[in-house]
Amino acid sequence: MGELFSFLYQFLDSFAFLILAAIGLAIIFGMMGIINLAHGEFIMLGAYITTFCAVSGVPLPIAILLGAIGVGIFGLIIDRIIIRHLYHRPLDSVVATWGISLIMTQGFLILWGPTLQGTSTPLGSFKIDGTSYSYYRMLLVVIAIGLLIFMYWLFMHTKFGLISRATMQNAEIASSLGVNTKRINSLTFMIGSMFAGLAGGLYAPTMSITPNFGNAFLVESFVTVLVGGANPLIGTVVSGSALGVVNSTLSFLFGTFYGRMGLLVVAILFIRVWPSGFSGLIEKKLMRVK
Repeated sequence: MGELFSFLYQFLDSFAFLILAAIGLAIIFGMMGIINLAHGEFIMLGAYITTFCAVSGVPLPIAILLGAIGVGIFGLIIDRIIIRHLYHRPLDSVVATWGISLIMTQGFLILWGPTLQGTSTPLGSFKIDGTSYSYYRMLLVVIAIGLLIFMYWLFMHTKFGLISRATMQNAEIASSLGVNTKRINSLTFMIGSMFAGLAGGLYAPTMSITPNFGNAFLVESFVTVLVGGANPLIGTVVSGSALGVVNSTLSFLFGTFYGRMGLLVVAILFIRVWPSGFSGLIEKKLMRVK
């Protein structure tokens, strides 16, 4: 019983981490085609804002919300200054966002040093067969599922979602029908940035706060988006679940290093065999059924 729960706990923890790390990147890449190499630094910025607020006496839930909003505003500014000039130029966006990531990392290192005083993990823990498990980690699973439901509602049942999907599928036709595609792209980038900031805020109490904080999320988020494919709604859910099984199984049997290696092997296989990812496979099957 203890080993079974330990494996289930590890899977849920891995699933939540992958979903929360990748959801912002999936929105930006899937809806805009922008490859944001500064995604890890956006997550780091959310962790810093959350930590600053929490240490100043702001309740942690409000501090996390402020972190998400702060990164969303930062993302909107970055879009207005830089990203909006790189729409439909994916290779240029890679270089530009890589530069942003370097500036942010070194800037935070100069301003606040190599580490920042953090906050303790809330809610405490419980024990099963002598092994401790965190209540907060379980809460992160609930939040990850809630965010997936919210994202589905936002993009499938709102006017903004309808216009966003139209812009993603054919920006020229959407523009000819009166849609301000640049504004939609800016809002999409802001929402993706907010999700990144939220991920940083949620994991700030569980990790050391350093200028390299985002590095712990970058590989997993890119692998999840790569395996999931271009559709952020379908791909993120299926990819997060499948990679969660791979990561948790290998980590449980052989250790964390092999879990991360397993993620990279799966990503390589998908690039070679199914470059369109899970969403491409599912959409292709749905087209055949119709």
